[in-house]
Amino acid sequence: MAHMQPLPYEAVPDDIRERFDHYRNTRGFTPNSIRTMARRPGIVRAFMQLNQAVLYEGSVGPELKMLVSLIASQAAGCRYCQAHMANLSKIYEASADKIASVWDYETSELFSDAERAALRLACHGAMAPGQATAEDFEAVYRYFDEEQVVEIVASVALFGFLNRWNDTMATELEELPAQVAAATIGASFGWEPGKHKSS
Repeated sequence: MAHMQPLPYEAVPDDIRERFDHYRNTRGFTPNSIRTMARRPGIVRAFMQLNQAVLYEGSVGPELKMLVSLIASQAAGCRYCQAHMANLSKIYEASADKIASVWDYETSELFSDAERAALRLACHGAMAPGQATAEDFEAVYRYFDEEQVVEIVASVALFGFLNRWNDTMATELEELPAQVAAATIGASFGWEPGKHKSS
């Protein structure tokens, strides 16, 4: 059960409400995580700006960024973020098989060597304490330039914040990402909503 209820839509300042509308139009809902965060408008504004810069700008493809964020959330153990990133991976055209196989990135034929290098760095970087090695960076630099590596590591770091936020708050999971997660990573990874289950 969530430790704090999301802020009602009507209570959100107009400029934030516009961004919430964007989320609803692109994802089908506004995440409860940022609806809770909206109690401190400065924090949610800064978060949404960072989220935009990290996940939706740059030259690393959005499918890979979403899968990087999914594997980081799996390594960190946040079931709320796992569900959201399974959903966003699907929105950004990762196949259901690829989403279901993301934890097997080292051996699955669905992943290229470049994707494996990025996912390995994400997995090791998301662990606590961090396990990223010089070898991980050597591998990722074979396929990505420094600006792209910044985008990959920024995606991992962004979800370091979100994983802690949602696990601490026990944010209630919305229906759509819960359905996508159950259908993709439920069987392969044993995903279940846990404390994020809708009450």
